[in-house]
Amino acid sequence: MFLLDDILLFPVKGPAWVIKQIIDRAQEELYDPHKVKMELLELQLLYEMGEISEEEYISRETELLERLREIREYELARRED
Repeated sequence: MFLLDDILLFPVKGPAWVIKQIIDRAQEELYDPHKVKMELLELQLLYEMGEISEEEYISRETELLERLREIREYELARRED
């Protein structure tokens, strides 16, 4: 009986499941602290090689550190739920 229910409800449940999977993967990538840390390392390397100015380095570093803070807050909020 459950198989028949699954087959009959797939047109309704299927797209919702796919959308949820897409949202979950997008959130994982958006809130990936490893990715932000790698961007910070790349930024530091660009600065040390003289590819970017100190002002640009400070500006972009501030943005990345803010993203890292937001990721930590997001992770804490998810743990509390």
